[in-house]
Amino acid sequence: MSFKSIVFSAMALSISASAAANTLNVYTYDSFASDWGPGPKIKENFEAQCECDLNFVALDSSVGILSRVQLEGSESEADVLLGLDLNVMEAAKKTGLLAKHTVDTSDVTTPGGWSDDYFVPFDQGYFAFIYNSEALANPPKSLKDVVENQNLRVIYQDPRTSTPGLGLLLWMKSVYGEDAPKAWETLSRHTVTVSKGWYDGYSLFLKGEADVVLSYTTSPAYHIVAEGEDKYKAAPASEGFYPQVEVAAMLKNAPNKALAEQFMAFILQPGFQNTVATGNWMYPVTKNIDALPEAFTSQPKPTKVLTLPASEVADNRTEWVNEWLDATTR
Repeated sequence: MSFKSIVFSAMALSISASAAANTLNVYTYDSFASDWGPGPKIKENFEAQCECDLNFVALDSSVGILSRVQLEGSESEADVLLGLDLNVMEAAKKTGLLAKHTVDTSDVTTPGGWSDDYFVPFDQGYFAFIYNSEALANPPKSLKDVVENQNLRVIYQDPRTSTPGLGLLLWMKSVYGEDAPKAWETLSRHTVTVSKGWYDGYSLFLKGEADVVLSYTTSPAYHIVAEGEDKYKAAPASEGFYPQVEVAAMLKNAPNKALAEQFMAFILQPGFQNTVATGNWMYPVTKNIDALPEAFTSQPKPTKVLTLPASEVADNRTEWVNEWLDATTR
C-alpha cells in the first residue's frame, strides 16, 4: 500500500470514528420515525441544540424494540430505546441492560405523577375501538359490546407484536378476569383479522374491511386535524378504558452516554413535547407546551381507568398470551 493510501485510509477511519462518536442511535417504532410521524421534527429540534446526528433506527413495533435489544444484548449500538410502554417496563428492567436516568420528572402530568429511575414518559393516551359513525348506526357502548356482538366486524392487533394488541390483552383481563379465555373465543368468531401492527389493522379498517378497529381515543383527532373529517369516533367503554404511557430509557452500555442523557432530558422539553399531539396523535406528558388543537380538547376523557400492576403483568404476560392463543385458534 502506498504512503498516500495509508494516509487517506487513516483519515477515513478518523472521520468515521468522529462521526460515530457524535451520533445518537435511538431505537423506536416505524410510525414514530416515519415522514408523517413526530420523528423528523424531533430530529431537527434536537440536532439544533446538540450539534450531533440523531439517528432513528425504525423497528416494526414497540414490542419489537425490546426484542431487538434483548437479542443484541450488551453489544447493541442503541443509546436510547424510545417507544416502550407501561406494560413492558418490568420486562425491560429485568434484562439488566438499562441505565438509570437523572431527569427531573416532577412536572409530568400522567395520572398519579411519575417516579421511575429508569424510564421517562413521552406521551400518553387510552386504547379504544374506533368506528365510522356514517357506516355504523349502533356503535358499541362497552368493551363487552365489542366482544359479544356477533354482527360487529372487528380488527385488533397481535399482543405478541403490537403495543395496542398487548393493551387489549390487559384490558380484556381487567374486565373479564378468569373468564378472559371464553371472551377471547367469543370475539374470535367475529374478528376479521388480527394484524401484526397498528398501521396494517387501521389501514384495513379505513378501507371498510371492519366496523371497529383497536386504536386510541385520540385517533379521531387525527382525522379532524389532518383531513377535516369528523365521522370517526371512539366507542365508549362503560367498564373503563385501559391507558397507555409510552416511555424512553437509556442503555447501560450506550456508546454515547452523554448524548443519551441529553436526549432523555430533551424528551420533556417543548422541542419534543410540542410534536406529540399532531405528530404521534397522543397526549403530551407536560404542561409546558403550546395549546392543544380543539380536536384533542373536545375528545371525551375517560371517567374510569383500568390498570393492572406492572409486576402482575410481568409475571403473567406469557401465560395470558398463551391463553389468548389457545382461545383464538380452536
